[in-house]
Amino acid sequence: MAKENSLSENLKKINKIAEWFEKQEEIDVEEGLEKVKEAAKIIKETKNSFQEIENEFEEIKKDLEKI
Repeated sequence: MAKENSLSENLKKINKIAEWFEKQEEIDVEEGLEKVKEAAKIIKETKNSFQEIENEFEEIKKDLEKI
């Protein structure tokens, strides 16, 4: 399994893709589709990372409640 990028790296990549769309006067449909696919992959990866972080916070919260 490939190593996942950090959240900050993923957010930078999404921002770069959004900026690309904003700068286009005319969007090449095929290139735009590739950018959308790339963004969807990054968003999915980021969502998974957020879920893992949320799970870690829940575990910490449970541990603190035991004290």
